[in-house]
Amino acid sequence: MKMSHVLLSALFCSAFVGVKAADVAVGIVLPTKDEPRWIQDELRFQALKAAGYNIEILFSQGDSAKEKSNVEALISKGAKVIVMCPQDGLAAAAAADEAHKAGVKVISYDRLIMGTPNVDFYVTFDSIQVGAAWGKFLEENAKGKGNNLYLYAGAASDNNAFLFFQGAWSVLQPKIADGTFVVKNSSEAVALKGKAKLDRAEEAKIIGQVTTNWNFSDAKSKAEANLTSAKKADKGNVYICAPNDGTARAIADVFASDKDVSKYYITGQDAEKASIQYIIDGKQSMTVLKDTRSLVADAITAAVAYMKGGTPKATGSFDNGKEKVPSQLTAIVTVTQKNVKAAIVDSGYYKAEEFKNLK
Repeated sequence: MKMSHVLLSALFCSAFVGVKAADVAVGIVLPTKDEPRWIQDELRFQALKAAGYNIEILFSQGDSAKEKSNVEALISKGAKVIVMCPQDGLAAAAAADEAHKAGVKVISYDRLIMGTPNVDFYVTFDSIQVGAAWGKFLEENAKGKGNNLYLYAGAASDNNAFLFFQGAWSVLQPKIADGTFVVKNSSEAVALKGKAKLDRAEEAKIIGQVTTNWNFSDAKSKAEANLTSAKKADKGNVYICAPNDGTARAIADVFASDKDVSKYYITGQDAEKASIQYIIDGKQSMTVLKDTRSLVADAITAAVAYMKGGTPKATGSFDNGKEKVPSQLTAIVTVTQKNVKAAIVDSGYYKAEEFKNLK
């Protein structure tokens, strides 16, 4: 998991052996420039350009129509492979269909394009294991019975939000059922607490109540509303399943400012710099490091395989409602105060001088 920049560069170089850069073009479509995660990805995909490939990276800014026009623009410029992280998994199907008609290979990146047979490959982190890591962390820190649990989720338009929730539910549900945790902000979760495996419609009911839409302001407003309606007994020590680092910081700030909350444990993912500092400072409990160096490397390897006339090596598959898409799963790491230096700095992901009070 500790992939150095030197090793990553070597991986890129070895992938390109025997391919004429002038004969290929790769288009990359990312969801937004407004989150640090995607800016990191943009920079790391530049390795393709540095290796001599004609690439273009476009951002959809949270707009599925713009996303589709981005794909159309890349097709018109002769892209042979498009790497696409969909803003809305279902809406992105139309763009994938257009690419397929034009003979372009489509690699779904990080999030799965849903409802079409025209997705060639999927490069992702194991999203179910991300959610399971949240549940495991909260479970390990719970004591006795009746612990107050607040659930939050990503956007209902993002298939990953369901996978994250599925993983979290797989660990948390038995502990909700036996009374270790008591859900305080979702009547649907309470109603389904006895069911270990939920179908998509049941997951959607819960996610509909606790969605943040991956939006920091929405997360803050939802947390404020939850605490406003909560009784004093629903506070004290609380356990918060937050879906990513940005929403975790927003939610944590709300809970930290409530005088009736004595202590909170909160999850996250993406290992954003701001959240690493929050973890160091004790304001966020954990994050899941999804090393985008590894994910970008996997995406590039898959793209090059197609450009060389081959097929990427799959380690699994995901059902997008129309087909089981061959997939490459990238490993994850749970980061807490205990291992933050080893996981984040010693691995070369960030530099020590980017943080204060790092021990």
